[in-house]
Amino acid sequence: MTTAYDVPAKDLIAALTKKLHEETAIVPPDWSKFVRTGVSKENPPETKDWWHIRCASILRKLYLQKSIGVERLRAEYGGSKNKGSKPNKAKQGSGAIVRHALQQLETAGYVTKMKGKGRMLTPKGVKVLDNTSYEVKQSLLDTFPALKKY
Repeated sequence: MTTAYDVPAKDLIAALTKKLHEETAIVPPDWSKFVRTGVSKENPPETKDWWHIRCASILRKLYLQKSIGVERLRAEYGGSKNKGSKPNKAKQGSGAIVRHALQQLETAGYVTKMKGKGRMLTPKGVKVLDNTSYEVKQSLLDTFPALKKY
């Protein structure tokens, strides 16, 4: 069985993004057009579907880590803040983006809360990731037939 460990992250997130576009529960908030993704960023994201990409990335991280909280996800999506002549310092990403994305994924049925542990994938979320991983692997095998020997 193909899992998220077996396919490249970039291809998996791109395929998950397409599936999340079809989901009615996952809609970018009104403020997402203007918001920066963290204090280390100067401008908002340039891609139109960045919200769906972030949700797909969060799903993949939940699959790999089993359970993860908002604070840990903020650290994952953070960066280094430019402080001018002083040394750069690591800063966390936006908590509102992570919270709203997780809430929408909960509404869609992909994620559930675990008291004291953060969020975990539901069986529906695991199934979506496994099926998408299989589809990505098949498309990679069609594109690169030499990969069949691995």
